[in-house]
Amino acid sequence: MPSASTAPSATALPSPSPSLSSPSPATPKLRRILIANRGEIAMRVIHACHDTGRIAIAAYADPDADALFVHAADEAYALGGSDAQSTYLNIAAIVETAHKAHVDAVHPGYGFLAENAEFAQAVIDAGMTWIGPQPATIRALGSKVEARRIAAEVGAPMAPGTTEPVHDPAEVITFAKEHGLPLAIKAVYGGGGRGLKVVHRLEDVREAFVSATHEAELAFGNGDCFIERFLARPRHVEVQILGDGAGNVVAVGTRDCSLQRRNQKLIEEAPASFLPPETTRALEDAAVAICSRVHYESAGTVEFLVDPGGTMSFMEVNTRIQVEHPVTEEVTGVDLVAAQLAIAEGAHVTDIPGLEHGTPVPHGHAIEFRINAEDPSLGFVPFPGIVDRLDVPTGPGIRFDSGVAQGGAIPGQFDSMIAKLIVSAPSRSACLTRARHALTELAISGVPTVRKFDQAVLEQPAFVATDGDFGVYTRWIEEEFLPSVDVRTLADGKPGRRAAAPEPVESWVEVDGKRVRLGLPASLASVAALGAGLAGLAGAGATGDPALTSDSGESVIQALLNAYQKSVPAGSGTQTAANSDIASTQDTPIESTITGTVVRWLADDGAHVEENEPIVVLEAMKMETEITAPVAGILHRSAQVGDTAQYGDPLGAIG
Repeated sequence: MPSASTAPSATALPSPSPSLSSPSPATPKLRRILIANRGEIAMRVIHACHDTGRIAIAAYADPDADALFVHAADEAYALGGSDAQSTYLNIAAIVETAHKAHVDAVHPGYGFLAENAEFAQAVIDAGMTWIGPQPATIRALGSKVEARRIAAEVGAPMAPGTTEPVHDPAEVITFAKEHGLPLAIKAVYGGGGRGLKVVHRLEDVREAFVSATHEAELAFGNGDCFIERFLARPRHVEVQILGDGAGNVVAVGTRDCSLQRRNQKLIEEAPASFLPPETTRALEDAAVAICSRVHYESAGTVEFLVDPGGTMSFMEVNTRIQVEHPVTEEVTGVDLVAAQLAIAEGAHVTDIPGLEHGTPVPHGHAIEFRINAEDPSLGFVPFPGIVDRLDVPTGPGIRFDSGVAQGGAIPGQFDSMIAKLIVSAPSRSACLTRARHALTELAISGVPTVRKFDQAVLEQPAFVATDGDFGVYTRWIEEEFLPSVDVRTLADGKPGRRAAAPEPVESWVEVDGKRVRLGLPASLASVAALGAGLAGLAGAGATGDPALTSDSGESVIQALLNAYQKSVPAGSGTQTAANSDIASTQDTPIESTITGTVVRWLADDGAHVEENEPIVVLEAMKMETEITAPVAGILHRSAQVGDTAQYGDPLGAIG
């Protein structure tokens, strides 16, 4: 691998910290850790804090007031808001909360502000330790355009792409005519498949560009996108790295994350199988070179595409812990989150157990299944709701990292992940066998899940094949698997009780002796004040006190929510799509295929549309879904942009 170039960088990069053979007395001992995140990753960091003798402090949004991570933390503080923008994406609120809690350091988890250099700098400026790369490193690698430039400097392989963000669809078309199709429109900042659209036809460029920039703005607060040539049938292979303040960077291992849909990973495994040793070495060398170039500290992941002919192309660097980090932990024995904490205190990577001699040799195989509250039979649409039942598999090689307990909520404001099932065994074939049994034991009700989809994948020859026959690639699910199965057989569970609520009024209530700030709908809050009182109602919601139930057996809170939804007047600012009038009972209704928010119409009211023509876009859990016309005819729109629609609600009609 070529050595790093000495050419000046367009972005100022940090210098390595002075060599520290061991933490000096001046090195702060990080005892109180604020977790600026929620759900499963918050639980993972809490466990790492407790394992290493630290105090874990949660900060939460109103819908998470009774969440598992809030109860598991040693202390919990309300951020005072009900959506991501006002809470988990609110830098000022999190830093203020950190001050109130007298924390030593902040761990950002993944997603939200984890790769936000402004947030990292704000934490440092406030006198606290940032558990992650330096802000300058995040800026350099967080911009995928700048990351490509750095990768080119060190000789990493990559496909053709733009060196600056594109500003309109015309630029995308010009690139396509020069470099060919397919191409990928990708968010400059962020990841997780959000703000990424693959274009196979020139006529699809405009809508793909609009959708990608909107998703990027929604998820990351910046709508800039760039474009690059999209490789045909590539595998997604990534390298886990750890770097320290002395400038040392170690590749911890590889992962295969090719099983994706809508550019979001569903199943990941470690190590990446069926790669020639020289390919694995080349990927690890490129990852180390890129991260060494920017003096990378903490955990990070360098992602590549590898096509069937062995061509490798650098994609991006994720400057955070990854969702799929457990599979690497299982095959290397390295606790990556504990390593982040140690490195933040000044430890070298060679001080980390398992990394004393550099890149570890993987032992066995591990596979992770993301257990999401989504319905594969309906195009993987997410469903908020209550997890009424959760039976977790047990046995050797079984790990279940969950952000939800039985009775817990999957709020519609955030992502759809319930938990991660991680299975490990001495070999890949043994791991597949163990995974089949674990998925059979797993039982979840109250919300749909992807469990049966996972089971079906484990029976596919392309996935379970031996060396040379492995046929999975990044679009295999959409292009080969789903067309070959009856998607109705993939349904697992039905939507149950909803967890979402309208715009809240902030109120202080008492739950289990702790005062928390809670958001309630205005109508519900006023009704509640006339009843048993907010404290009692909050207790009923949290404990299910049978004394506080309606005649129908519902909890008082659920009964009030139902009454509130029925009381919302048509045409009000909190109108739901279900309250909208349909043009005529003779018309064909346009039904929502997800529970989400209407973000834009693609056709004018009164316009003639063709059957299967995309006509409206809804957003749920930070992902967009297009809904097409069920028949040809004249479009009569009833739902307005900003309306909330439940699955099956009418959005309009075609006459």
